[in-house]
Amino acid sequence: MSKRVYFNTPQRLTQLIGANTTVIVAGRRTGKTDSIASPFVLRNMQRMPGSTGGIVVPTFKHGLTNTIPGLLAAWRRWGLLPNIHYVVGKKPPKSFGTAIIEPTDYEHVISFYNGSRAVIISQDRPGSSNSLTLSWLLIDEAKFIDYEKLKDETLPANGGIKSYFGKHSFNHSIMILSDMPQSKKGSWFLHYKKKMDKELIATIEATVYEIWRLKQKVKEAIAAGKTPPEYLRKKIRHLDKQLNQMRSVAVYYKEYSSIENLQLLGESYIKQMKRDLTPLTFQTSILCKQIGIAKDGFYSSMRESHKYDASNFEYLDTLWQSNVVGLSAAAPMDVFTSLADRDVNPDAPICIGMDYNANINWIVAGQPSGNRLNILKSFYVKFERKLPALVEDFCNYYSEHRNKTVIFYYDTTALGSNYAVNTQDFHWVIMHEFERHGWSVQDVYLGNPMRHDEKYLLINQAFQGKQRLMPFFNRQNNDDLLLAIQSAGVVNGRNGFHKNKSGEKLAESEEDLLEHRTDGTDAFDTLYIGCEKFPQEVISSTNYNGFG
Repeated sequence: MSKRVYFNTPQRLTQLIGANTTVIVAGRRTGKTDSIASPFVLRNMQRMPGSTGGIVVPTFKHGLTNTIPGLLAAWRRWGLLPNIHYVVGKKPPKSFGTAIIEPTDYEHVISFYNGSRAVIISQDRPGSSNSLTLSWLLIDEAKFIDYEKLKDETLPANGGIKSYFGKHSFNHSIMILSDMPQSKKGSWFLHYKKKMDKELIATIEATVYEIWRLKQKVKEAIAAGKTPPEYLRKKIRHLDKQLNQMRSVAVYYKEYSSIENLQLLGESYIKQMKRDLTPLTFQTSILCKQIGIAKDGFYSSMRESHKYDASNFEYLDTLWQSNVVGLSAAAPMDVFTSLADRDVNPDAPICIGMDYNANINWIVAGQPSGNRLNILKSFYVKFERKLPALVEDFCNYYSEHRNKTVIFYYDTTALGSNYAVNTQDFHWVIMHEFERHGWSVQDVYLGNPMRHDEKYLLINQAFQGKQRLMPFFNRQNNDDLLLAIQSAGVVNGRNGFHKNKSGEKLAESEEDLLEHRTDGTDAFDTLYIGCEKFPQEVISSTNYNGFG
């Protein structure tokens, strides 16, 4: 019995157009991996038996936690079973078909029953696309993809084997998925919008409809007990051939905003979002408009070069192999510790800055290294999860850290208040919870919070290299913090520039998450001010270059 699968309009339209190059720019929770990428990969592997495709991800860690589990979860719902229809990370059984060009090893390969293979290509792993001959590419989280690496290392491999699959419009096909980029470097794929021939796409849509209409006539004739006219079948074959030719040269670019889901969301929802959200949040979250690191924002001197990747591949490979069965079953792999990070000095203390709020609480962790302040990772808890849970998350992640010492930078906002925890103030709770988990705490008092105009000058000079320490962010471990920093605005006050914190008091919505507001940026500010202005002797000489 066939299984019915629901696809919304954007997902159906992407599949029906079937362009050789497809670029989808849409916000979070729009089903990009689940219902756009998964059918694309499945179609290519099923209809080009023995072919090899590439799944390009910015980091191996991202592939393990997001892309691959998302693909396999969708396949499983559609009735495709691990070890029957596909295997992950190991040599396929002899009952499986053979690939036209077998990979040299299967560690990072999904093998399909008909001989098709999908190789996981992570850009933070040098040489992961070397010597490959590919028939298709899926590029996930494109805003984090290094285009120069893609152009030099991976795109040339997408030459395919024309003698086998040249008749298919999707041979050499590319699908690019992302939400809206916030930087110029991450915007490399937006130019495909200009490459799309709108008339060609409209013709494809019309041809798909005409084929459907003629097939309905054939079905009606059969249902009436009549033989369908031969000209109908010939017309369908002719249109199919034309459709294939058009698809083979088509570029399809589409941005999906919440407005396009108006039928599902309702007009009242859009009006409410426009009323409740700040103009910037409405532009990005609802209308899917492009923004960059705000040139007139609070962190206007931050650049893309202030982000870095630092994966420990030896650890991740071990984790991948030990969780292949779980991945095949589409189980989440949320088991990372700091062993996955190559930028952590395990023998040095970890510095933290925090922010305290009734609905969201943050820890931003970092380590000075020479003239760098590496922002290693950020943590937050929301609503009923309070400071004890936040400290526990930190301690669990750094459970393998050898030097169980935190340098806790705090100001007067940590003293005297208790609404996020119990009758003790934030400072007491944090000290108590770290000590309860076996960590020692060196607390460093900063006094009253620095004035916003002074903070603005200090931190932007830091990004420009005019202070002792320059901040750098581990992009894999600070996704939400980076988004908050890049969109933090300013307002003019009596004492000069102030960070625009007006959105902090609004109720959370699906399109305006607490973690993307300015609370986390305040925790980063505290960390930077502490490390820059109040360096501790135990760490001031640390110069760890473990991530190269």
